[in-house]
Amino acid sequence: MAIFAPLLFVFLWSGAFIAVRAGIPDVSPIAFLAARFSLAALILLPITFLAGAHGGWRDVRRLWPHLAVSGILINGAYLSAAYWAMLDITAATMALIGSLQPLMTAFLSGPLLGDRFRPMQWVGFALGTAGVAVVAGLNIIDLGNVEGVLWGFGSSVCFVAGTLYYARFCKASALLTTNCVQLAAAAAFCWLVAFGFEDIHVSATTVSLWSFFYLTFGVSLGGMGLYLFMLRSGTAGRVTANFYVTPGLTAVLGWLILGETLSPNALAGFALAMLGLWLIHGQRESLNGS
Repeated sequence: MAIFAPLLFVFLWSGAFIAVRAGIPDVSPIAFLAARFSLAALILLPITFLAGAHGGWRDVRRLWPHLAVSGILINGAYLSAAYWAMLDITAATMALIGSLQPLMTAFLSGPLLGDRFRPMQWVGFALGTAGVAVVAGLNIIDLGNVEGVLWGFGSSVCFVAGTLYYARFCKASALLTTNCVQLAAAAAFCWLVAFGFEDIHVSATTVSLWSFFYLTFGVSLGGMGLYLFMLRSGTAGRVTANFYVTPGLTAVLGWLILGETLSPNALAGFALAMLGLWLIHGQRESLNGS
């Protein structure tokens, strides 16, 4: 799992961007998130009880506030802000802003979690960020949309805060109940946002249904479960570094699945991000021995 979890996570997370692009035009985005999180939590709930003692509900009695906070930040607030950002900026610019997440996590995990990284790992973080910049490109016009950029930056801040919060308070909790409580909290948050600020509309097309089920099962259950698993067994900075390769892999999947153009810049940036990721993970351990 330690070897294959990052690979599977990256593929599932990259596919999420394809699913969102395909399905979101037919559904209100925040309501879409709320329904997706609700279904995922309802699916996990009976599974946690079937797991018996390993379900971890005893831990939830003392950890549920922390699980709720981290779930709202990592799932609800992060994606809601990202969708609002993309009303004003392109997905490429959003990916460029999102490339700051691993770097911010690595910097903050030192004073907050005691993580330390070797010099070559910091080089890897720099190359990963540069790789995303090459894939996404720099859109000066987009950067002039201050509101969209602020929402995008706020989205990244929410994800980093949620990741560090989980790593600080929730790593000992069982994965099944952790994901279940986090998704339920995110669902409640997104329903409140949707009913309060969104004109809800739903068009149940074949594409939107496939998108919904992929994002529910592949990302909320599979991808997020893998992300929490990796956070339990590795440092937060190294885990979030996996996001460096998702924009490049998304470009490749968009070419294969949606027939989108695959530019030389996307391939070059993907290669650069892969090199950065290799440097980050190539060091066997960070300096704190975690």
